[in-house]
Amino acid sequence: MKNLLSLQKRKSMKKLINSVFFIALCSCMAMVSCISDGDDSDTGSIELVAGDKLPAFSVTMNGGRVVTHESLRGKVSFIVFFNTGCKDCRRELPVIQQIYEHHPHMPLIAISRAEDAASVAGYWQEQHFTFPYAAQEDRTVYHLFAKSGIPRIYVVDAELTIRSVFTDNPLAGYDELEAAINDASSR
Repeated sequence: MKNLLSLQKRKSMKKLINSVFFIALCSCMAMVSCISDGDDSDTGSIELVAGDKLPAFSVTMNGGRVVTHESLRGKVSFIVFFNTGCKDCRRELPVIQQIYEHHPHMPLIAISRAEDAASVAGYWQEQHFTFPYAAQEDRTVYHLFAKSGIPRIYVVDAELTIRSVFTDNPLAGYDELEAAINDASSR
């Protein structure tokens, strides 16, 4: 009888350990899918890199101005994708504000990824940001540039060639972004 109880306890313990392991495994998978954005179903998505041409796109900025890839021709430009709920974006956006202040005549296009205008406007007001943004409630424009990961910054030369790409690994500092702008300007 004692051996039977001991065997039942071991079986119960084994079931408990398996259940805990299964829950831990599921939790890890959920966290990884969050990190990689979880939207891998769009097989047409690409990852643009330095040397690629800027894709055709059109966005309406918060002031009502429409920006297209062609409207950037002839100027060095700076494009950033973000979401105000993203911790890395929240750390990067103040650096983007500094870039905007030091390059007031350079087109700087900040495009939200899957975030509505009201959310972005509220965050901009809270942080006292003055650079323009285009609120995109989906990932349509973003998917022209990348499949996953924000913040994502592109420095583009006057001929619409991407000269530098910065992501969250590691986050770009002011000096790195400034050097990329200077490099794109010298081409």
